[in-house]
Amino acid sequence: MRILVLWPPHVPSYFNAGHHTVLFQTAGYLRTLSAVDRVDTREAGLLNINWKALGDLLFQEKYDVIAVVNDFDTVDCLTRFLHYARQLSPTSKLVSFGRLSSMLPGMFADLGFDAVVTSGDSEAGVAAYVNALAAGGPVGALPGVAVRVGDSWQPESEPGRFLPAADWVLPDVREIPYDRYHELYLQDANKFCGIPLRRELVVPVARGCPIGCDYCDVHQLAGLTERRLTVPAVLEYIEWARSVMSFDYVAFYAPTFTLHKPWVRELASALLDAEDPLPWKCSTTVHHLDEDLVRLMGRSGCVRISVGLETLEPAAHGGLPRAKRIHEEQFLRLGEWCVNAGVELNAFVIVGLPGTTAAGVRHTHEIVRAAGARFRPTMYTPFHLMSPTMSIEEVSRFNRQMIHPESTGHGVDVAELYGFIFGADDRLTTVYDQIPQRA
Repeated sequence: MRILVLWPPHVPSYFNAGHHTVLFQTAGYLRTLSAVDRVDTREAGLLNINWKALGDLLFQEKYDVIAVVNDFDTVDCLTRFLHYARQLSPTSKLVSFGRLSSMLPGMFADLGFDAVVTSGDSEAGVAAYVNALAAGGPVGALPGVAVRVGDSWQPESEPGRFLPAADWVLPDVREIPYDRYHELYLQDANKFCGIPLRRELVVPVARGCPIGCDYCDVHQLAGLTERRLTVPAVLEYIEWARSVMSFDYVAFYAPTFTLHKPWVRELASALLDAEDPLPWKCSTTVHHLDEDLVRLMGRSGCVRISVGLETLEPAAHGGLPRAKRIHEEQFLRLGEWCVNAGVELNAFVIVGLPGTTAAGVRHTHEIVRAAGARFRPTMYTPFHLMSPTMSIEEVSRFNRQMIHPESTGHGVDVAELYGFIFGADDRLTTVYDQIPQRA
């Protein structure tokens, strides 16, 4: 069986290379199946491929299965892709997986896919469908996968599998278009997650998050229980990746990197003992940091810690998990720890969060600046308001940049809120100065 795993062409509204690892991890996992002869990948969501080139690929290769990533950023091009695929490779089975189908599976009933991964890990769902096709009989509902049978849909037979970390297949860096990733990170004013002028190696170390913020999709996609690779497995992957390609720093991809502090201390100690470790960055929460840990992380090569600050407005704290109710003094203290450790603090702030005001966002911005931190805003997105009856255009607005009228109330000065997302920023990162250029 020959399979194409595709991130479809689109214009990205935001870019985080970590989000795209699902493409390569799914491909790697499919390569372990006995029924699979070949798996190709196409990372076409980076303005690096045109529809003609994709049409050439579909027409010439005639894959048995085409697995397509879906996301809020890609939803408005899925119908165009389906038209190309049905016209140019009509015998291919089309399965879609990703954040959107896991959160809004009902929307896919009328799009024209043969199967959709609706829960569990993406690679487990796609693999279940591929194995069912390989068995040769009629394919009905599967764990974590809804399947089209005739003119109707069979919903998933049971929730999809969450794979143990030991079963993950980490991305093959040789098939990732790092040059395009590098270009997307060059302009720090875009507030993308990468560090300008330096090549990033993304290492997926954990899935799942027990905090469960209702404005976040992580726990809905990967569960409330965290699964994490062992430190030796992480170090082995970094060593292998560096043996085939040059990188300047590592991005440890985990929802709450410091959730298990003993694990972080083990990693930091190993990096301190390593002969030539790369600088690194991570994302976590203010709640899961302390002064000693920040100091150790800085000594072991950490150059940036990103935290979900969300807001410093007390009026909005009632709608946040207890771990996210951060006060000014607490954040300023963290800023001091980071400055002393030589680590850039990067603050994720939510604009339009219920209970907040534009004045409150301005104050949060001032405190972030006072702490010497980088201000990274995103628009509040009320995922709970999504409905399968919405049009593709309506769903595409849930991309953390556009304001949903029900999320801010009526009469709000939306231009002022948009100013935080799209306005100019006169303080951009210089953390690349701490990272020797190797790539």
